[in-house]
Amino acid sequence: MIRSELIQKIADENPHLFQRDVERIVNTIFEEITDALANGDRVELRGFGAFSVKTRGARVGRNPRTGEAVSVDQKKVPFFKTGKLLRDRLNGKA
Repeated sequence: MIRSELIQKIADENPHLFQRDVERIVNTIFEEITDALANGDRVELRGFGAFSVKTRGARVGRNPRTGEAVSVDQKKVPFFKTGKLLRDRLNGKA
């Protein structure tokens, strides 16, 4: 599902809301999650999962085309851990 499909589904299930309002709500939620992660915070959505930031250390990688050693800098990457309810539902337990 992509963002526009999510917006359309929410708008269809809530006919009392305008689509532009639903779009604004969805965009605000994603922006807040992004801002929190950018600040190094953790975002937990109970029953769904938790977003956090992990740091990957600097390392020496290889250019796959030439085989040449390449220095890869340290970086921060987003990480998602599923919640118990989501995991159980995916495995047919709920």
